[in-house]
This record gives sequence, structure tokens and C-alpha cells, in this order.
Amino acid sequence: MSDFSDLVDRYIAIWNETDTTRRRALIARTWTEGASYLDPMMKSDGHAGIDAMIAAVQEKFPGHRFSLAGKVDAYQDRVRFSWALAPEGGDALVKGTDFAVVDSGRLQQVTGFLDQVPAGAA
Repeated sequence: MSDFSDLVDRYIAIWNETDTTRRRALIARTWTEGASYLDPMMKSDGHAGIDAMIAAVQEKFPGHRFSLAGKVDAYQDRVRFSWALAPEGGDALVKGTDFAVVDSGRLQQVTGFLDQVPAGAA
């Protein structure tokens, strides 16, 4: 389970990394080349698409940070976890649960479900 926990920790760190060079290096280490991400508001494919998507979220929510909410649950090559996005020292504005497929220790596919989204965030 610690391998999955480490992977999810890196995933959360990517969403918080504002330095483009460091974020891209983390993406390459954490996601497979042909990786994909999908949630009700966004879809992206490959390292460049995932990087652009994360940069857009950071632009929309400046000064906010992602954090793990609860524990990581994994079975074979599948992992699920919940997260929250909040301003520094504030209450979570957005909450979600992600389900991922892991290939050789890296994320191949992530499907996100948004549990709480503020009005007008879409």
C-alpha cells in the first residue's frame, strides 16, 4: 500500500507545483506517456495535456492547495482516494474522489468525481 500512497502523494504534489519545470518532471515520473485524465469538467491526454490542465486549474484557483482527504485505498492495479482544494488556512471549496489505473508504478488513467463544487466554478 505504501507504493500507492507514495504515488498519490506525488499526484497531489503535481497539482500544487507552480514551477512549470518541476511540475513537468513530476508528471513524467508519475504518469505514463499515454496517460489520460477525465472528470465532469475537464479531459486531458498525455504529459503535455495534463500539464496544461493543471496550469489552468492553478490559474482559476490562485493561492489554493490540494490535500489528501482520508486514506488511499488500493486493489491490484486500481487506487482510489479523496482530496480537497482550499485556500491557505481556509475551508475546502472543491472536494472530489479520484479512481486511477496504475501501470508499472505510474498513473495510466485517472477518473475524477467532483463531490463539492462552488456555484460558477464550471
